[in-house]
Amino acid sequence: MTDHAVAIECRDLGLVFPGAAGESTLALSGVSCCFLPGKVTAIIGPSGCGKSTLLQIVRGFLDPSRGHLNFVKLEGGVAAQRQVTKRPAMSTVWQAFNLFPWLTVLENVVFGLELAGVPKAEREARARKAIAAVDLPGFEKKYPRQLSGGMRQRVGIARALVMNPDVLLLDEPFGALDAQTRLVLQEQLARLVEQSGTTAILVTHSIEEAILLADTILVMSARPGRIVATIDVELPRPRNHATTHEPGFAKLFDQIYGLLRDEVMTAMTTEAGTA
Repeated sequence: MTDHAVAIECRDLGLVFPGAAGESTLALSGVSCCFLPGKVTAIIGPSGCGKSTLLQIVRGFLDPSRGHLNFVKLEGGVAAQRQVTKRPAMSTVWQAFNLFPWLTVLENVVFGLELAGVPKAEREARARKAIAAVDLPGFEKKYPRQLSGGMRQRVGIARALVMNPDVLLLDEPFGALDAQTRLVLQEQLARLVEQSGTTAILVTHSIEEAILLADTILVMSARPGRIVATIDVELPRPRNHATTHEPGFAKLFDQIYGLLRDEVMTAMTTEAGTA
């Protein structure tokens, strides 16, 4: 583990995708935001607005066309230096489970630790602890094909958390699951992230998911994506399905829905005009 006290600072980020016929697509424009250490930040917006693209820039998989991505070390909540040379350790949970079908549950969770050169006894102990944390003890020798979708995604979460990342990136982690399984895993993930103190960035289409999991919600515009609102979620933790019945939840939901509705309508109009 490197340093949990690292903020991720996006300054005026823009990204242009070149087209095959010479035309280009402006995916992001003037994105400025900060992901604070030890906090959960949700990114929500209409389809195609650049949520996952922003996540990939943070992860280092894409370089922005303009602007800067800074890693700022914090001590006592104050910026101690403007640039941290070493990127904090990151792990990603994808919507697609991305498990190796020829490996067992234990072998999938151990895989990253093995690549990192962690001794066998230590990596197996850490993997078993992570598997237990997602309520899958007894399934260590099962293969992904023998698991339900929800169980496979829990293996994906265990595989990410076993690396003790400073930053956990979640790209629509429950998008492929049924509503009931999604609800249970939302509560489980909220508990795991709260306990670990890990900085987390969640991309989601679900307003409910964003409110249940996040400390801060960034609302993005239709493409080209930009931040149109930053909303603090001050509902008490731990949060679960019962939280959705609280007046504060309804107020937040209506606020975010009002912002998103306008942006979704803009995105639909734009798509219709280019069809």
